[in-house]
Amino acid sequence: MRAPGIGLLFLATLLSAVPASAYDAEDPKNCNGVGWDNKSPWVIAKVTAKPRVNFIKSPYDDDFKAESCPALTDACRRNAYLVTDDLVFVGATQGAFTCINYQSPLAKKQIGATGWLPSAALTPVARMSPTRASDWIGKWFHPGGPIEITQGAGGKLHVEGGITVPTARDFHTGEFAGDVVPKDDMLDFADGDDGGCHVQMQRIGAWLMVGDNGGCGGAGVTFQGLYRRTK
Repeated sequence: MRAPGIGLLFLATLLSAVPASAYDAEDPKNCNGVGWDNKSPWVIAKVTAKPRVNFIKSPYDDDFKAESCPALTDACRRNAYLVTDDLVFVGATQGAFTCINYQSPLAKKQIGATGWLPSAALTPVARMSPTRASDWIGKWFHPGGPIEITQGAGGKLHVEGGITVPTARDFHTGEFAGDVVPKDDMLDFADGDDGGCHVQMQRIGAWLMVGDNGGCGGAGVTFQGLYRRTK
C-alpha cells in the first residue's frame, strides 16, 4: 500500500511566478483551477495512469517561455506529478488536457495544486445517491477544518463548517451553518443573499465532496475539497 499523500511529491514546484502585467487569466490555455462556474454539479476524476502522471505547463510558465504548452512534449512536462488513484476536481478542457484542482484529503496540512493533466490519464468517478440520513450524518475531516452534519428537525439536516486558510503573513477564516433538505444526491446550503455563502455537498464513494462559490469567508477561502468521515 502506498504512503498517504504520495501524490504531493514535488508539488511545491508546480506554479511559477508570473509578472501580473503580462498575465492573461482569460487565456483558455492557462489553467486557473476549478471554480464555481466551471462545473455544476461538481465532477471528480481518478488518476488512472500508471504509476504516475506529470503536470503539464501553461504558456505563462518558465518566465513566458512555454508558449507551445500545454502539449505532450518533454518541454511542457513538469516535475510535479500525481499517482494512480489520486482524486481531483476537474474543470475546463483544452485540447487533450483537463484543468484540475488537487488536495490530498489525508494530508495534515493544506497542500494542493492546480494545473493541466492529460485527459486520457483521468476517469470520472460516479456520485453516490444517498437515500438515508445516515449517508450524510457525521463529522467530516479536511486539512483546513471539519464539516459536521447532524439530524435536524422536520426531515432536515443541520450542516456546519469552519475552515482556516494560512497566508504569507496571517490567516483567513470562513464558516457556514444552517438547515438543509436533502434533494436528489445533494445538500445545497445558501444564506439567501446574492453573492453570499453558497455550499454544495455530494457523496463520492467514501468521501464528502464539497464545493462553494468563494463567498463563505475571507480572501482565498474556499471549502472546496474531499472530506473523510471520522465519526
